[in-house]
Amino acid sequence: MDSLRELEVSLGERSYPIYIEGGSLKSSGVLLRQVSRTEKILLVSNPTVFTLYGLEVQEAMEEQGFSVSVVLMPDGEQYKNQEEAFKVLDQAVEAQLERSSVLVALGGGVVGDLAGLVAALYQRGIDYVQIPTTLLSQVDSSVGGKVAINHPRGKNLMGAFHQPRMVIIDYLTLATLDKREYKSGLAEVVKYGIIHDIDFFDYLESHTEAIKAQEAGSLEKIIYESCRIKSEVVAKDERETGLRTILNLGHTFGHSLEKLGNYSRLRHGEAVAMGTIAASFLAREKNYLTPDELERIIKLYQCLGIPTRWPDFEPPAIYEGMLNDKKVINNKLRLVLPRGIGNFVLSEDISREELLAAIRQAQSSS
Repeated sequence: MDSLRELEVSLGERSYPIYIEGGSLKSSGVLLRQVSRTEKILLVSNPTVFTLYGLEVQEAMEEQGFSVSVVLMPDGEQYKNQEEAFKVLDQAVEAQLERSSVLVALGGGVVGDLAGLVAALYQRGIDYVQIPTTLLSQVDSSVGGKVAINHPRGKNLMGAFHQPRMVIIDYLTLATLDKREYKSGLAEVVKYGIIHDIDFFDYLESHTEAIKAQEAGSLEKIIYESCRIKSEVVAKDERETGLRTILNLGHTFGHSLEKLGNYSRLRHGEAVAMGTIAASFLAREKNYLTPDELERIIKLYQCLGIPTRWPDFEPPAIYEGMLNDKKVINNKLRLVLPRGIGNFVLSEDISREELLAAIRQAQSSS
């Protein structure tokens, strides 16, 4: 195994560690036993991930005296729904989980989001552990305690804030991740540089080839820095009443695109990248970005091979979908826009015409 790196999400009595290490699946049982004396665990995964890593994690848990039940859900954003959540809840009841039991989410963002919500609901809340196996979940969705399922009218409309007990990141799992999913995860990595850390953005620009090749040093660097930034933001604003909103860069546009594509046409990160480019065009129109900064953002996505070609959805339909997003306050869209590179601005004074123009600019640039 590579050397263990550790971060903490500092939330008082709800604080928890993030462990980052190549090969850490093998030590997942030891890490969990350090914080839990329970006997019963429900391991939630999907067939693809469980075939690759499930038995390794199950054995690591059982070696520490845990009794492990397993439930598998279908793979795909379209299955992050009420029906699948209740199936997992049924399995929790069947396994006779107790208040002291632990739910373990092994997989990508869909598994982590749904399993985390089940943990929040079951007996009014039990502990859960995130073991993310995709880049997107390792750098974003596994950290911060936002758990949810989708509603037919919008993404993540049914959810809770429920922090995990720990996050265990084994970046060696990315070796089996398909290239499209890996590039989708990179879109969330770029986000952190745009809105929070120009030095990190500079690093991404100067290491595109190493990142695309998934070199171990670069992988550890981008995962660690992404988790560090998100941990700092969440520690200051756990329930997204202010600063944490910056992590939604590109997401209001992106969630609408995902919904219009029936949660199957676009990967989440792809939609976020497209949304971030639209937000960047909007920021340019409002003089928050210079032409050179806008070009740097677009070029970084291109150099990393992140798809940015917009689907042929009609701009008014995209706009209408944005109005169902959680970032609407008092019937006004609240958008995060880049202010230069490494900073942000929250804007609520954006007209329908400005949004449609930004969407059309993003579509024509792709």
